[in-house]
Amino acid sequence: MKFFSDVERDKNSNTLWVERWRPKDLDTYVADESLKQTFLQYIADNDIPHLLFHGRAGVGKTTLAKILANSIECDYLYINASDENSVETIRSKVKTFASSVGFRALKIVILDEADFISPQAQAALRNLMETFSQHTRFILTCNYHEKIIDPVVSSCQVFELAPLSRKEVALHLSHILTNEGVTFDPKDIGLIVNQNYPDIRKCINNAQRNTRNKVLKIDERTAIAADYKLKILDLLKKRGKDTFNEIRQIVADNKVRDFSDLYKLIYDSVEEITSGDKIVAVVLAVADSQYRDSFVVDKEITFMSCIGQILNAL
Repeated sequence: MKFFSDVERDKNSNTLWVERWRPKDLDTYVADESLKQTFLQYIADNDIPHLLFHGRAGVGKTTLAKILANSIECDYLYINASDENSVETIRSKVKTFASSVGFRALKIVILDEADFISPQAQAALRNLMETFSQHTRFILTCNYHEKIIDPVVSSCQVFELAPLSRKEVALHLSHILTNEGVTFDPKDIGLIVNQNYPDIRKCINNAQRNTRNKVLKIDERTAIAADYKLKILDLLKKRGKDTFNEIRQIVADNKVRDFSDLYKLIYDSVEEITSGDKIVAVVLAVADSQYRDSFVVDKEITFMSCIGQILNAL
């Protein structure tokens, strides 16, 4: 595995590890090799099509967009669409940039978190993508590409960025800690990864937060949080006659109030819990409960309802 960077970083460049160790070029960006070859060809041609990157938080969508923009001879505009997502932003800021005379032949507009852009603004965006396509390219990143209207999606080459495996994330985190001169126990890295996977950004931030005097020491709350989730997952794998009550007790003992990570953990680990047609039943139970979780007052009841549905299906 090749890490984000094997060259000495300027330790004073940024005090935030997540920024200090952000990949600066495709050589140091960790991704599928065939995918990287496609992007390397774009850089060699000094040109790109309209692009749409989608995938889970923390898998490197924004980083890849910035790498491409910095590797191609162009002027580029970056907009965080979670903050600026109105029709006015598209018609003023984006249109002004796309239509003005630039210093280089090509312009790139990066719309980060584009799934926050309103449908009306997306319609205006589609028009700009067509009107100024000769010299302006758009790179959109989002977690949920289903929220992007079809005309915009069809104008882009779409790439899903898959997360690294837990092992790769752990190796990468070990690499960062070693280069930062931090002493650590591999078990603590395992706890961080299990709690925050697949979000690499969260893993790195968590490691920095728990580093004191060049020693990584996981605080008790982090260890307990990772531990109870793994216990619930283990109970679902083994499934005894008291599994439901045991999981209910774990939830109560740990005073769990936010169940989003547990839903995600069960979904990510569904093939470890069961196989065949039963996988569909588990996913449907998780999807239904996760949806209802947004509306109910007592989220614990909804989660335990999900566990009951899963156990009945298995």
